[in-house]
Amino acid sequence: MDPIRIDDPRDPRVAAYLDIRERDLAGRQGRFVAEGKVVLDLLLSSRRFTAESILILENRLGGLEEVLRKAQADLPVYVVAGGVMDAIAGFHMHRGILAIGRKETPHPAGSLLDALPAQALIVVPVGIANHDNMGSIFRNAAAFGADAVLMDGTCCDPLYRKAIRVSVGAALKIPFASFTDTAGFTAELDRRGYDQFALSPRGRIDIRDARRGERLALYLGTEGEGLPESLLARLQTVRITMSKGFDSLNVAAASAIALHHFSR
Repeated sequence: MDPIRIDDPRDPRVAAYLDIRERDLAGRQGRFVAEGKVVLDLLLSSRRFTAESILILENRLGGLEEVLRKAQADLPVYVVAGGVMDAIAGFHMHRGILAIGRKETPHPAGSLLDALPAQALIVVPVGIANHDNMGSIFRNAAAFGADAVLMDGTCCDPLYRKAIRVSVGAALKIPFASFTDTAGFTAELDRRGYDQFALSPRGRIDIRDARRGERLALYLGTEGEGLPESLLARLQTVRITMSKGFDSLNVAAASAIALHHFSR
């Protein structure tokens, strides 16, 4: 492919990259921003997502030859100077590597569950609104071999730019879907033979004593409020026992401990 030089920040060919932070908040109509070399590599390797274009700082182009070989031949690759990159993005882009990806059509949670193996570990975030935490949960899910992430409808978008970046691209790798009826979802997992553990500082079982069966769903709640009481009442609850007088971990750290314990 031949890189395309862009010298005008208002060039319509790079309009999708304009004012990244503001556009992140407003939504991108089925698109998302991938940032950094590792994330770009995962996007170009993905079977679930497609890249629409790439925007690269001129001094980063030479180190991306191997990654760019994975791109389709007609994918536009725009090259810019530092000042132009910053003017397009609306802030200093020290990484110098961006891409626009196209979101896949959302799949129902049931369809994703149908595709999982007989021995499955799924992560179920509920009410996770912080993009850093969401990205960390996906990163931990990938690190410890989780098969999918199933989120309730109040969770933030794992394809938000910051969430993808924090996940180091795991949000492009781990299959995910959303559900809106929590009671119906837990009942469906019961029918499918899943153990369902809710992580809570007030959990009845110390996580070191918890044992999983062939299929496990691990529920994670928000910091502070935690999981809803109605959900805790329906599920087995597990805790990460800590020093006396301290009973709270960041949900990202808690998810790493729990996923490590339950991974195979």
